[in-house]
Amino acid sequence: MSEPIEEEQDSPIEIAIAGELGEDNADLYEKILAVPENEECTFYFDSPGGSSYAATALVTLIRLRKLKATGIVIGECSSAAIWPFAACQKRFVSPWSVLLFHPMRWQSEENIGFIEANEWVRHYKHLHEEMDSLLARLFGVEEDLIQKWSKANRFVTGPELAEAGLAELIKV
Repeated sequence: MSEPIEEEQDSPIEIAIAGELGEDNADLYEKILAVPENEECTFYFDSPGGSSYAATALVTLIRLRKLKATGIVIGECSSAAIWPFAACQKRFVSPWSVLLFHPMRWQSEENIGFIEANEWVRHYKHLHEEMDSLLARLFGVEEDLIQKWSKANRFVTGPELAEAGLAELIKV
């Protein structure tokens, strides 16, 4: 009688999140959608941030698909890029990793009227408050810590993030 053939276990899909998050994330979304629901994947982060809407879309995709995501900051993971990193179940940083926490910023090259500008200010204030709360929930920490870093426009190093219990420090 022959031995049953064991299927070779494929390693998790690996996806790089590099550069600014923005309108051109179609490839990134396709890669995430290629990961079967409830499966493992690894995200490598080297991003200065970008669009808060693109970041929340990534968080939503990761959470809706119930991905068992591991996030590894290989360089920078700042601003809006922190949100999808925080959505990962396992988080790793190197001694050289850096994360910039700051209040949300709105800018427009458009010439807009006072009423629209006022609405953007109202919307961004709400979004900023909601995102600090979301980030705290994703990291599993008190919102005070996120607000403290954000209000100070704080660069947090990999070792500092690990010391706060938000990620594990890897030695490279």
